[in-house]
Amino acid sequence: MTASLPSTVQAVFDRFITTELTTVDRHGQPITWPVTPYYEPGAPCIDATTGLGYPKKANDARANPLVAMLFSDSTGCGLERPPMVLVQGTADVDDRDLDANQARYARESVEKLPAIAKLLPPTPLRRFLAWYFARIYIHVRPERVYAWPDGDPGREPELYGSHMDKVRAGHSQEPDRFHASPGGGLSSWHSRIAELGTRYRTAVLSIVCPDGFPFAIRARVGVVLVPRKVVGGFEAPPSRIGMLRANAAKAWRFRKTAKRELARRS
Repeated sequence: MTASLPSTVQAVFDRFITTELTTVDRHGQPITWPVTPYYEPGAPCIDATTGLGYPKKANDARANPLVAMLFSDSTGCGLERPPMVLVQGTADVDDRDLDANQARYARESVEKLPAIAKLLPPTPLRRFLAWYFARIYIHVRPERVYAWPDGDPGREPELYGSHMDKVRAGHSQEPDRFHASPGGGLSSWHSRIAELGTRYRTAVLSIVCPDGFPFAIRARVGVVLVPRKVVGGFEAPPSRIGMLRANAAKAWRFRKTAKRELARRS
């Protein structure tokens, strides 16, 4: 359905550097991941990707294909006052040809983010880093699209898609799905929690709607956050050696996971 969307919305899919992908795990909990979107104007899907060594988001999307992509951070996109866009869609997890996926990622990642070229290892060494360069793609076909003009979540969103009658009526005819019950958090936290409200002045909040689709929004003020779990990602110091050193421990863990995933596919 993307070809019928306004050009301003398609430009967001194409030009944004980051989207917040929300998957739903086996417990019914929404998990939101910052990922890089890949999109060609008019294409049927918006794509995201993950490494073979850390496949959780892909595994969750395979088990429950109802996902969401929120385009709320316009940093680096070059667009003037773009809308904030939420896509609720169905995911197709593509690990059918890991070699082709790796070649695609090597090409598109540098096109999307030219600055990362200096951080990537030389091509001959990448075969030793299959946990990262062997890629799983997640193709998201939009079912329902919300667009907030000027990126302002306080305004009424424009609505597009095949489920609009249900949205406008305020209810869905689809059966309610399983939802996780709220639970308490842990007593000790990563130091990044202290940066919320200082370094990080906004946060993406996600829920699972009664029809099973995740819904996410970037909240700018007035949020009281009770963390449950912090999952660390890759650190990206400004040098290739620094990045390898910062992520060495994680790399060994991801390498073991990738070997297990490859063995399962053979």
